[in-house]
Amino acid sequence: MSEVKKIATRESYGNALVELGKKHDNVVVLDADLAAATKTGVFKKAFPERHIDCGIAECNMIGIAAGLATTGMVPFASSFAMFAAGRAFEQVRNSVGYPHLNVKIGATHAGISVGEDGATHQCNEDIALMRTIPGMTIINPSDDVEAKAAVEAAYEMDGPVYLRFGRLATPVINDKPDYKFEVGKGIVLREGKDLTIVATGLCVAASLEAAEKLAAEGVEAKVINIHTIKPLDEELIIAAAKETGKVVTAEEHSVIGGLGSAVCDCLSANAPTPVLKIGVEDVFGESGPAVALLAKYGLDADGIYGKIKAFI
Repeated sequence: MSEVKKIATRESYGNALVELGKKHDNVVVLDADLAAATKTGVFKKAFPERHIDCGIAECNMIGIAAGLATTGMVPFASSFAMFAAGRAFEQVRNSVGYPHLNVKIGATHAGISVGEDGATHQCNEDIALMRTIPGMTIINPSDDVEAKAAVEAAYEMDGPVYLRFGRLATPVINDKPDYKFEVGKGIVLREGKDLTIVATGLCVAASLEAAEKLAAEGVEAKVINIHTIKPLDEELIIAAAKETGKVVTAEEHSVIGGLGSAVCDCLSANAPTPVLKIGVEDVFGESGPAVALLAKYGLDADGIYGKIKAFI
């Protein structure tokens, strides 16, 4: 069996920006002294006149992006999720969200898979923060294919978009001829009748692997990839919940305010269903190798499998 190709979605982000820049002269990329880490450095090399290094001043970067958007440019403001969503929250809310400007936020290094950088840089709260901003679209791609498609889709949209990328290389699972990316639409990756796993980001590949482990024991899990957390594909989730009777959510984010909360909001109002939220519990992360951290916090395939077994 050939080895599965793995690519970090932050790499995909940088490469997608270059391709976007070739097609559209109004694309401009901003960074906050982290171009090497966010991978926007490849865009800077290709289009130096359209790359702005704002220095370690994320709040100012968002303000500059807002200003550029009012001139017809399409800015992609890039930094670690902790800084783009955390440090610059007020500017994202008031300077981008409130006037509904066409700013795209490329947030890399999200979640605990940031690894050795530790709790101060492992942003497990960004989805929750961005969900509270009216009119903000949130996209959390699961692999290289989806990340590139998300960048293209974000450009085509009019309005603020929060794009969430990771540091850790993740399996490419969407390289299928029939794959189609559509904002606000989830994708059924695996059919099943016993429960539904609704996953996002790097937890999608892990959930598929967990589903295979369950299948070996006679439990068939439907696996849904939710790349767009806001707006959520409520129709698909409600239908799956009614079909299988149990729902599990899996995300590399706090269990408070993220995908799990969005799914619970949806189901409690439309189709009350038992839900297990798998994510980072009400704790901070810690320093350590990314793969080891995912295992410790129960976000790898074995962890997801074990929690589902206990749930059912």
